[in-house]
Amino acid sequence: MSTLQDLIAQKDALDRQIAEMQRTARADAISKVKALMAEYGLTAADLAHRAGDGVKKAAGTKVAAKYRDPASGQTWSGRGLKPKWLQTQLAAGRALIDFAI
Repeated sequence: MSTLQDLIAQKDALDRQIAEMQRTARADAISKVKALMAEYGLTAADLAHRAGDGVKKAAGTKVAAKYRDPASGQTWSGRGLKPKWLQTQLAAGRALIDFAI
């Protein structure tokens, strides 16, 4: 039967083996990447470039107004919550199409 010290020694030996295997695998991966970079003439800047870089996303952009309150001139794009002026008018029996621009 193994003693506690034997098991700790085995664990330490395994930890060292794992660390060495990780270093070896990492070094192999780096050399493969360098070989591919050399083969295709790539630079680190090429690797940093991702698909879609330089293309602005539409998130947060303004949308044209679709509805207008004739009394106040306030507008609503049709997205998000209905504004209070429109909710009030709809509750009074008016139709959404009445406010279309």
